[in-house]
Amino acid sequence: MIVFAAIGRSAHGEDVLGMLTTAWPFLAGTLIGWLMARGARRPAAVVPTGVVVWLSTELVGMLLRVLTGDGTAWSFVLVSLVVLGVFLVGYRLVLAGVARVRRR
Repeated sequence: MIVFAAIGRSAHGEDVLGMLTTAWPFLAGTLIGWLMARGARRPAAVVPTGVVVWLSTELVGMLLRVLTGDGTAWSFVLVSLVVLGVFLVGYRLVLAGVARVRRR
């Protein structure tokens, strides 16, 4: 989430050091998703861990942004959904693929 926030702030010419302001709602969503999916049991699992953490990060993050008066333009919602999906599910898919190849 920190990388996502830093890239976004930099792309919009904003202060990168203020990235925690952008990141905190998503970090809260990540923690909630991790707890809901019991991520410590299977941290690299695409399902349920990756999908639950991804969707929780997005939904809780956007809800908290709305509740605190921050922006939730549709373009931001779509971009964050895709980027967070790549960050939170993508690497798990790669790990699953590597594990599958190694089992052969």
